[in-house]
Amino acid sequence: QVQLVESGGGLVQAGGSLRLSCAASGGTFSSYNMGWFRQAPGKECEAVAAINWSGGRTVHADSVKGRFTISRDNPNNAVYLQMNSLKPEDTAVYYCAATLRPFSYSVPDARQYRYWGQGTQVTVSS
Repeated sequence: QVQLVESGGGLVQAGGSLRLSCAASGGTFSSYNMGWFRQAPGKECEAVAAINWSGGRTVHADSVKGRFTISRDNPNNAVYLQMNSLKPEDTAVYYCAATLRPFSYSVPDARQYRYWGQGTQVTVSS
């Protein structure tokens, strides 16, 4: 099974950028479709983006479309989330997750993802 470790979170001013990374180990990374999710205090887990095993297909939530980009680097067992034009409402703990379920262009369903990282905090100040 795959283990996931996120990094790259931090405190940034509104309008700024961050790049989150998720390092995978212990499995065949290129077998997994990957997703990024986030959870703000008092709110439910929200899907941010997903990418298929090859990186050739992606989907982004409407709330981040045009600002965030998911990508992956299979030789280096990593998935990334480039976040630009950050807003205070993007403040949350961000998680990467892995699934062997087929990729879908629908909004990713957290219940379909079996493996999760520990999360990295992103705080956007106004």
